[in-house]
Amino acid sequence: MSPQPTPRPFPLADADLCVKCGLCLPHCPTYGQSQNEADSPRGRIMLMQGLATGRIVPSSTLERHLDGCLGCRACERVCPATVPYGALIDAGRALLAEQRPARLKRSRWISAVLSRRPLRRVLAALLRVYGITGLQTLIRRFRLLGHGPLARLESTLPTLTRRASPKRPTIDAPRGTVAIFSGCVGDIADPDLSADLAALLADCGFTASTPAAQTCCGAIDQHAGDPLRAARLASRNLEAFGDGSEPILSLATGCAATLADYPRLVDKGSAFAERLRDPIAFLLEHAEHLRFKPTPLRVAIHEPCTQKNVIRQGDALRRLLARVPELEIVELDAAGRCCGAAGTHFVTHPAEADALLQPKLDAAAQLAPDVIVSANIGCALHLAGGLRRAGGLSPEVLHPLRLLARCRA
Repeated sequence: MSPQPTPRPFPLADADLCVKCGLCLPHCPTYGQSQNEADSPRGRIMLMQGLATGRIVPSSTLERHLDGCLGCRACERVCPATVPYGALIDAGRALLAEQRPARLKRSRWISAVLSRRPLRRVLAALLRVYGITGLQTLIRRFRLLGHGPLARLESTLPTLTRRASPKRPTIDAPRGTVAIFSGCVGDIADPDLSADLAALLADCGFTASTPAAQTCCGAIDQHAGDPLRAARLASRNLEAFGDGSEPILSLATGCAATLADYPRLVDKGSAFAERLRDPIAFLLEHAEHLRFKPTPLRVAIHEPCTQKNVIRQGDALRRLLARVPELEIVELDAAGRCCGAAGTHFVTHPAEADALLQPKLDAAAQLAPDVIVSANIGCALHLAGGLRRAGGLSPEVLHPLRLLARCRA
């Protein structure tokens, strides 16, 4: 039995790197909403410093300010002192959870469901039946759930249709193997995406495997303030993917950002993180083997915060899409602000999330794209739900890998 991880103290030295200059304020979406210093990166850092040193006691107000952070990490991109804000907000919530353990009940329940593959399969099957039988269409057309929280939550559910079993892709000139990290929510809401990536990789000469023993990346627990549970999930993933050297491609940028944080969660996390590759960037490196048919569509790119601020591979997507003949590419939001999805934030903080989403919906109405692409499953669900509730807006929301697979010649 592997040793259990132990809690780490709050990193006060990292928090002290913040000089409170305020350069992050124009880039923080929650500060932009409230204009409250306690909802800004430097304000939250001061609150966490106070909590860590005993000058501030836990309270519902403190929880509201710390939990209101989206974790978009836009502040990190502009911070002259290179403050590791993402690690700090996770540590601050963990410190809060040590003193208020009841706050972890919801995240542990969600994690318990999503980290079990049999339960994910059941949920995916139920969701597919919900779509195939027409019940989903009926409920939405006649607004049988009204306009309350339940109706809003239902609006974020994808529509899954009957699918054929994917054919095993043929590889003419083998060049190597890669492993796919599918993600727990992706298993439920976009279960065919692994096959789409496998087909694109086969065109490039790579055999793809999706280890069955993999589990949730741990993002839900890590960002809720439960690093020990996140570390246990990380250990399971390290075991599932083994000690090989083949690249690991994560389908969702949100998962990729958490997988990249494994070095601070578990031993041997660094070796795992070194194998991580962005699937779009990986395909771009081998794009001479990809053939796309003319596809006359207007495609709006939504760049998730994890792609822009953590992975930083957004240019690869634009360059790869540009290889598809007749595809018109536009930016959904040139400012690149957070859409409000932020993991489970669009479920737990619907009003704030919808306010952040509105500029994206306004842009979609003006640009009238045929398709919106987003490389993070949470962002895609949030965008699609907002479009449904807005009515009259009909662009399809797809993962860019799904669009690329459709465009294969």
